[in-house]
Amino acid sequence: MHGRFLIASNRTSQTGPPDLRQGSVFRQHRNAFSSVSCGQNHTPRLDLRVYTSVRCLLPEKMPADENLTIQSYARGLNRPLLDLTIGDLLHRTADRFGDRLAVASCHQSKRLTWTELSAEADRTARGLWSLGIRRGDRVGLWSTNCIEWIVMHMGCARAGAALVNVNPAYRSHELGYTLERSRMKALFLWHKDKRADYEEILDRARHGHTVALEHTIYFDSPEWPALLDAEGRLPDYVTADDVANIQYTSGTTGLPKGVMLTHHNVVNNGQFLAHGFHYTEQDSIVLPVPLFHCFGCVIGTMSAVNSGAALILPNWTFDARATLKAVHDERATSLYGVPAMYVAEFALPDFAGFDLTSLRTGMMSGAPCPIELMKRVLNEMHIGELVIAYGQTETSPVVTMSDAGDPIEVRVNTVGRAMPQTGIRIVSTVTGETVRRGEQGEVCVHGYALMKGYDGDPEGTARVIQEDGWLRTGDLGAMREDGCLRITGRSRDVIIRGGENIYPREVEEFLYTHPKVGEAQVVGIPNERLGEIVVAWVRLRPGERATEEELRAWCLGQIAYYKIPEHVRFVEEFPATLSGKIQKYKIREFEIEARGLQSVANAATA
Repeated sequence: MHGRFLIASNRTSQTGPPDLRQGSVFRQHRNAFSSVSCGQNHTPRLDLRVYTSVRCLLPEKMPADENLTIQSYARGLNRPLLDLTIGDLLHRTADRFGDRLAVASCHQSKRLTWTELSAEADRTARGLWSLGIRRGDRVGLWSTNCIEWIVMHMGCARAGAALVNVNPAYRSHELGYTLERSRMKALFLWHKDKRADYEEILDRARHGHTVALEHTIYFDSPEWPALLDAEGRLPDYVTADDVANIQYTSGTTGLPKGVMLTHHNVVNNGQFLAHGFHYTEQDSIVLPVPLFHCFGCVIGTMSAVNSGAALILPNWTFDARATLKAVHDERATSLYGVPAMYVAEFALPDFAGFDLTSLRTGMMSGAPCPIELMKRVLNEMHIGELVIAYGQTETSPVVTMSDAGDPIEVRVNTVGRAMPQTGIRIVSTVTGETVRRGEQGEVCVHGYALMKGYDGDPEGTARVIQEDGWLRTGDLGAMREDGCLRITGRSRDVIIRGGENIYPREVEEFLYTHPKVGEAQVVGIPNERLGEIVVAWVRLRPGERATEEELRAWCLGQIAYYKIPEHVRFVEEFPATLSGKIQKYKIREFEIEARGLQSVANAATA
């Protein structure tokens, strides 16, 4: 329904899409796409003076290379990129919609307008200055969903500090690593909740680690209001290219990697998401997904800050009844969730008692989305404009998305088309060449949304972002004739459990710390509710005996709950090739057959 455009540079590949290297015209001249006005009724202008080295802006119907019409390559719409920081954007939204609701935390009975949120962000930034936090410093936030999370997010942005998202499920092993790697100077958290004693975990995590942490501020102590009232000042300047956020995502080397996202990354991803949802200040978004995750703090928060829509937090963590109650009470127009959340909501015995007729749009993402589940959401939740998206933390996160106005067929059978200012291509996993449309290959991404890099890991960054500026996602997909993408599998060894990425090697490395474990292999098997769950095959050391409960107990409190194997199978040997390479796909096939999961494994997803 929307035309897509390509930029044709002076260099065009003979066998693939135009050369879109980082540092190309898109990145060097992004300011030319910036809006000249913050007002609602002004049209952004494009300064063509910076395009003297560019032939033209071409619609995809007239590609510079005829091969592009049959190759798996597409570029999103040529919409203007904003050259704003998160703080700038918040100021703009507060000026436009100051008295309208910005965020409501149902479980805390707290509400802030956009004017109030902007003021709280400034107070937080000044408080951070009083602690000695300066532009470029790292500040950790270890909390479940609450209004303080939103205030800290905006406050760190105003202060020019990089917010380090810490997963509330982290325990001492993972937290110690994150404290050391991130070099955060301050950490904000609650003392405890029903799931964990965070103060105690922090004490254990600091043991044996050399950390830069100087300040620990508890929200449920006098330290937090004192910080908000502290004398301080705002930094002289913050730039859109500064790192705004560091999110730790599981890495293939066995430990999480810190993904550095800039203001430019997340402001513009939020802008294009808001367009895709057709958000205005009249909308309100129920956000049961975690704020520490991109689904919460970008797809949720940044689409709201771009549009003036209100954020509704139903609970500290996901609760199906609290989520539907928030929709009912707030007359919300949008609802987010991973597939497992929607399944849990439908399973409520009093589901029909909630009035969901105010819902217009929403998103299902974070894991493969079963087509039949999407149809139920469209029909039974009244979310007629449900959209599906695809991306990863390294891409800020969304790179393809269906539009709220797309035909249902597109929204239930694909993950949509390339987002604005984003290039997508599908390449052969053998040759690296762009494949023809309809053929399966690895999904690659280019554009403004690519992360600045992995924190302190240039080698890891170079393995993911190629020299030509394209990021290899590790996911397999196929591009249809209309440019829409279907995700068909994963070329990398990763498990997605309820929207959480788990790299088996990380779990394997931890299992090896048990004195009885000689070898461990971890795979994911299909699960109707969560998408996948973790299974471990373990070979014990000679003469040792252990139980499944013993190994699971070993994991409790040391690694995140979602990484703990649901099932452990003790074996004498593993399926392997003649060269000795473990055949994990055979482990997975065995478990699927042994547990009768064939129908779940074969369920259709977008």
